[in-house]
Amino acid sequence: MAEQNQAEEQTLEPNTEEMEELQKLEEDVKLMAQKIADCRQTLPDQLKDTLSSILSAQRPLNLTSLDDGSDPGPSDVRTHLHSEDVEHTEKVQMIKQKIANNASAMPLLVKRMKDCISRVDQLDSFKQDMIHPAFTRKRST
Repeated sequence: MAEQNQAEEQTLEPNTEEMEELQKLEEDVKLMAQKIADCRQTLPDQLKDTLSSILSAQRPLNLTSLDDGSDPGPSDVRTHLHSEDVEHTEKVQMIKQKIANNASAMPLLVKRMKDCISRVDQLDSFKQDMIHPAFTRKRST
């Protein structure tokens, strides 16, 4: 009988430990569910704000609203923005000109590359006997 009681106590102890572990896991699951619910509520707004701030930082200046007079401001701000716009357009035109020059030079570069490739192929086709003796090593026996 004493052995049966000890066996029952041993089987009960793991059950209580398992129950405690199970309760702890359930609490963890509840906490995670609460965190997920909070993230689902706050995350879309945070993403929207972050995305809009990134896009507004990358957006080029729109000078049409300033020229219309819809956005009142000091005239020095307008001239500063206008000078930045002029510099920007000059840079864009310069880049376009460089691209056009590079594109017009492309056929000549392709022809030169084909010539170089054919020369390399010709060199590869030569036999080793064609190498000048000055560039060969004497084999020691």
